[in-house]
Amino acid sequence: MRKGFLHLILAAAALSLPVFAAQAQPRTLTLEQCREMAVDASRELDQAQTRLEMAHYDKRIARANYYPNISATGAYIHNNRNLSLLPEWISDPLLGAGTSAQSYYDATFQRLQQFLESYPQIASQLMSDPNFAAFMQALGATDLKTPINDIAQEVNDAFTIDISDIYVGAVTLVQPVFMGGKIVYSNQMAVLAEKLAASRYDMQYAETVVAVDQAYWQIVSIAAKKKLAESYNDLLAQLAHDVDIAVNAGVATQADALQIRVKANEAKMTLTKATNGLTLSKMLLCKQIGLPLDTEIELADEELDAVPIPQIAVEKDIEQVWADRPETRSLALAGEIFDRKAKVARADLFPKVALGASYMVSNPNMYHSFENNWRGGMFTVGVIVNVPLFHGFEAQQKTRKAYAEARLYRDQLAEAREMIQLQVTRDHKLWAEALDRLNMAESNLDSAEENLRAATVGYDAGVVDTDTVLGAQTAWLKAHSDYIDAGIELQVTASLLRQAEGNIPSNRE
Repeated sequence: MRKGFLHLILAAAALSLPVFAAQAQPRTLTLEQCREMAVDASRELDQAQTRLEMAHYDKRIARANYYPNISATGAYIHNNRNLSLLPEWISDPLLGAGTSAQSYYDATFQRLQQFLESYPQIASQLMSDPNFAAFMQALGATDLKTPINDIAQEVNDAFTIDISDIYVGAVTLVQPVFMGGKIVYSNQMAVLAEKLAASRYDMQYAETVVAVDQAYWQIVSIAAKKKLAESYNDLLAQLAHDVDIAVNAGVATQADALQIRVKANEAKMTLTKATNGLTLSKMLLCKQIGLPLDTEIELADEELDAVPIPQIAVEKDIEQVWADRPETRSLALAGEIFDRKAKVARADLFPKVALGASYMVSNPNMYHSFENNWRGGMFTVGVIVNVPLFHGFEAQQKTRKAYAEARLYRDQLAEAREMIQLQVTRDHKLWAEALDRLNMAESNLDSAEENLRAATVGYDAGVVDTDTVLGAQTAWLKAHSDYIDAGIELQVTASLLRQAEGNIPSNRE
């Protein structure tokens, strides 16, 4: 049916072999390989994967709120003054007690001396006694100030707490008992957020695959049209050769030859455009799959004589489509998340209960007369209850806002379902139209090839003019081009239909 086209393509490829023999062998890629490479090279998918990992860690963070919070605390404080337990009206006289006693004693001893001096006879008799003289000398040399002040200083120091350097250490434990449901709903939100991140990854994955499919089949289309242009050039070259012979024989005119040369120039321009378009399309695909733009690649389907008909899964129920589409899953999960967010906000209206325990030590030791040691500390156990009374109705407003956001996402979900239903219906009809167009293009191709064969035979027999042959060749070119377009359109439509029905499986584990 298309043997003539295939023979021409093979002939053109054989003629081009010496040119490419010296060049590096291009890298051959299949559609599946291109998909895998595009997934590995996609920065958007890397970001989606990172968001998924972050959501997983958020889930673990939320789960940690179920467990007790244990912490250790240490502190050091330096003070420039110590703490005295005695007031100044006691401390100041106490520290001056020795000085006061010494002054009182010296005044008394001085009065005693004055008394003796007022009775010289008695003083003379007493001083003649060595013991009395020694006694008076001892009384004069008595120091009461130093020992009394030392004792007073010791008493004052005993009532002074050394707080110049304070060291404190504590280990505390807090176990939530009832937080108004905030911990439970926060954990549910974290689980839903992880599923949401996974759904968004699936959505980005499907978009990446579809984009690669479109680029891949565009290259196949351009490559097929390039070969078609080469074959058409060969047909025109052969016809030009025959017309030149006919002109020399006087059975054709120069107008016929000029007409063919015009067609040949148009064909060469078409071939040049196809060659440039193929180069640019392969550069775009290289960018998508993470290869250097100047990499020589060749697609596995470039050499196919006919584009294969893709396999389409059995049409699914719309409910199943909604369940499989990552967009609807994302909106449904977002609505559930904001439902939980509203409950978290409402939890601020309820009392909160927690158990607390701690062990604390200090130096100076407050449990042992503020001595500078670490001997012994203190355990404490208690229950903490927090009852919110009034804060400007903040919790109520947060709750209402979260419920409003949940309604917003539910409305968007309903709208998205309607749009998906329209999209699936449209893509099914486009698929059916593309399949019918391919069948008609194949039928037209058979007719065009037979018409070209008959025109060529008639021209060789001299019963068909040049215009008829050119018309048959133009029809043959158009039929082949339509056949290529129909096959590529079928492949692209199939890829879009798989995306619309959620039939592109993600590589996420």
